[in-house]
Amino acid sequence: MLESLQIPGLGDSSLLGLLIFWIPFIIIMLYGQRIQMYISLGEISRSLNKLKLMKEKSREEVIDFVSKISQSKENLSEKIDQFLEYFTIQPVNLDPAGIVKKIEHIVNVKDDRMRAEIKQLVSSATDVQTSNIENVIEVASALNYYYKAVRHFYLLGKKTMSYIWIVQLQMILPTILEESNALMKAISAFKQSQPIGDGIGAMVVGKMMIGKEKKTVAKETAMSESEYKGRGLYLIKAEGPGGNVGQPGNAIARMIDEMGIKIDVIIMIDAALKLEGEKTGEIAEGVGAAIGGIGVERFKIEEVASKYNIPLYAIVIKQSIIDAVSAMKKEIAETTDKVIEIVKRAVEEKAKEGDKVAVVGVGNSVGISQ
Repeated sequence: MLESLQIPGLGDSSLLGLLIFWIPFIIIMLYGQRIQMYISLGEISRSLNKLKLMKEKSREEVIDFVSKISQSKENLSEKIDQFLEYFTIQPVNLDPAGIVKKIEHIVNVKDDRMRAEIKQLVSSATDVQTSNIENVIEVASALNYYYKAVRHFYLLGKKTMSYIWIVQLQMILPTILEESNALMKAISAFKQSQPIGDGIGAMVVGKMMIGKEKKTVAKETAMSESEYKGRGLYLIKAEGPGGNVGQPGNAIARMIDEMGIKIDVIIMIDAALKLEGEKTGEIAEGVGAAIGGIGVERFKIEEVASKYNIPLYAIVIKQSIIDAVSAMKKEIAETTDKVIEIVKRAVEEKAKEGDKVAVVGVGNSVGISQ
């Protein structure tokens, strides 16, 4: 029977053998992209389920945290859900002139509203607890948004069967999952008021402030005066141990313009995102305003520095995104004394006797006093 299916010139090869070899190849040629699309949709669906679990877990963590502080449990879940859906509309930037001031105004309104509503919900909360509740809500809100955004593009790709939509989403999902896992770890740190990796700059300056008088120079921003080898030091950090980032840009501007302090050098200390292959806790020096965030404070520091021709020097402690928002690792905490020695060397090298140096510790001050 098989002999009748043989093709002349192919020896003992049979048509059946050819079909077994060529049919999968033809299927892949004709339907390979669609098969790959279904495989990709399956992977995205599994990742989406992970994001959903993290979103729900973060919501439960917020409710649990607030309920332990709040005296009233009435409508707590409903109010938390309302917090998680808050959004901020950035001002129009068609005309960039004055855009930073507009952004600052919107951000301040958002922060003030959030704090006021948290106080209304948890009237017994201290300032530190209010800051930590705000941070936990922001983390849960970010996870909620990640889930909804990924779900949107997943359903859109599935609906349109667009290979481009699906492949792009699949490519960025590992990064989204990594950031989401980092945020989940951040919740525990904020609830327990533990220092996080991002707060290393604040920790360095906070240690330099020990035993010195502190004063508030801007919203949620503390300053102490010190001296090192004839140079005046002005130590600036966000007020702790609540989860604040302060306003170092406003602090420096006020010191110069309102308090009449002539700053000759600015040294900034902050966490920096490390590249793959770099070690956590590596220290690097450079120039410029070492500060992240939306950009308002960085703009103000650069504006003041350029206006008065003040040199800007930066010291950064490298870490991953997970390290930055989770409880501070030993490798990061152990850099504190090393960075202080680098600051002292920089003060001695970059400033003359009689000069005044602003040392700014940038980062979230949760769990870090001054």
